[in-house]
Amino acid sequence: MTARKQALDMLRAVARKDAGARIVHQFATDQGRSERMGVEAAGLYLDLSKQSWTAEGFEAALDLARACDIEGRRAALFGGEAVNNTEGRAVLHPALRAADDADFRALGEPVSKAVAATRREMAQFATDIGSGAETGGTKQPFTAIVHIGIGGSDLGPRLLWDALRPLEPTIDLRFVANIDPRDMGEALAGLDPATTLVVVVSKTFTTQETLANADLAKAWLAESLSPKRLVRHLVGVTAAPDKAEAWGCGRTFGFRDWVGGRYSLWSAVSLSVAVALGWDVFERVLAGARAMDDHFREADLEKNAPVLLALAQVFNVEGLDRHARTVAPYAHGLRRLPAFLQQLEMESNGKRVKRDGSPVDTATGPIVFGEPGTNGQHAFFQQIHQGPQVVPAEFIVVRHTSEAAMDDRQGDAPLWSNALAQAQALMVGKTEAEAHAELRAAGADEAEADRLAPHRTFPGDRPSTTLLMDALTPEAVGALIALYEHKTFVEGVIWDINSFDQWGVELGKVLARAILTDVQAGEPSEGLDPSTAELMKRLMV
Repeated sequence: MTARKQALDMLRAVARKDAGARIVHQFATDQGRSERMGVEAAGLYLDLSKQSWTAEGFEAALDLARACDIEGRRAALFGGEAVNNTEGRAVLHPALRAADDADFRALGEPVSKAVAATRREMAQFATDIGSGAETGGTKQPFTAIVHIGIGGSDLGPRLLWDALRPLEPTIDLRFVANIDPRDMGEALAGLDPATTLVVVVSKTFTTQETLANADLAKAWLAESLSPKRLVRHLVGVTAAPDKAEAWGCGRTFGFRDWVGGRYSLWSAVSLSVAVALGWDVFERVLAGARAMDDHFREADLEKNAPVLLALAQVFNVEGLDRHARTVAPYAHGLRRLPAFLQQLEMESNGKRVKRDGSPVDTATGPIVFGEPGTNGQHAFFQQIHQGPQVVPAEFIVVRHTSEAAMDDRQGDAPLWSNALAQAQALMVGKTEAEAHAELRAAGADEAEADRLAPHRTFPGDRPSTTLLMDALTPEAVGALIALYEHKTFVEGVIWDINSFDQWGVELGKVLARAILTDVQAGEPSEGLDPSTAELMKRLMV
């Protein structure tokens, strides 16, 4: 039996025993619980003391991390080894936010100088647009940017913009991802082609949805601009610059194949955001992520934020068969965080085979869903409080969500007090006897109290993690995203899967092209299954 299998079996055995130990009672029996299960990292604070593990369970989880050689795999990641083994690639998103004098290598090839050079290009471009030195084809300054991408080319930059955008931005930045023409129509509404920059982001510059939208945007520009002027309005961000230039981009910014799409927001993929926020703000985002990288590399496992956050999820999935997790950011600026994490975690770790191609012996990643906190309270929180399934929760709490709130010590208290109350309620619950007593105290007679008490009972003992940050600064946002990136990696190591390929995305794309060919031919092809053929016929009428 391998050390990993032995440690995993031990964690499962301890988790089964822990299932009978209520979380709230652990604080009385484990005096050092809050301190041991709280960790500071790059300006963030994580409280994992409301998780389901006992002190023994916590140690079993750490033993599993050691048995899986988290430290060795971490060294391989930062050392530029072929961590993405199915594609033979290094995975070096930390290189994108490293200092200019860093020396990252991808499979032995130095990459840091090229990264620094691209950053200088981005910085100059952002500065020139901000100053008006870089203009469109009619010599007018740019006042709007339309960012076209999908998946990792959209979710990360969109999250950054939502989190950090000023209330009255000088650049009107709009995003288009959906191939539905309505998305592009809404993005272009009210814009002037003469002052609009279109940034097309596609790693391969072959992504069907992105190119379809890019064609719409180019046609819109062409209605007002001559071909010679048009090229100044089209920028490509890609690992295939020749294709971008052939399509019509007047300028391209590159990134390499060791940058995975869902890990790429630190690269030129976020060019639009760097321009709209200002380069100094984007640099601070990189600095926050770099601080989390340093923490992940240097902190001991028992005080390592990404490791502990990952272990809490592994404990719930492997030990207690909890296959969903909700993320509730109590900050409007982080409203896109759940969507970002859906891709980051479910595309990374939704795998059925291990690194060697054999079937997994674990459950791998759970379903991730969420909404901004107070919105979620009036939607799916009913289910996580009283439903029969136990769904672990993560609460992202920001002390000051705006500059106005920073001037008032209690300005955001109505927001974050809700977050603390939800976590407390999930853990503590309410017994039927307590509900009965409350009803009687409120004037209900005995029969009515008996009737209603079961409906007002909360089982409690439902786990959560709370993550605190002081404010939505660029540094804090960068650290938060890097925290989840490293968490995802740690989980992949424990589950022995490749977190950096995404073959599950490909089959549907291939079949979509085949169906589109059939549509263009006017009839379903032979061999198409009856259901799909019938649906196609109905849609082609």
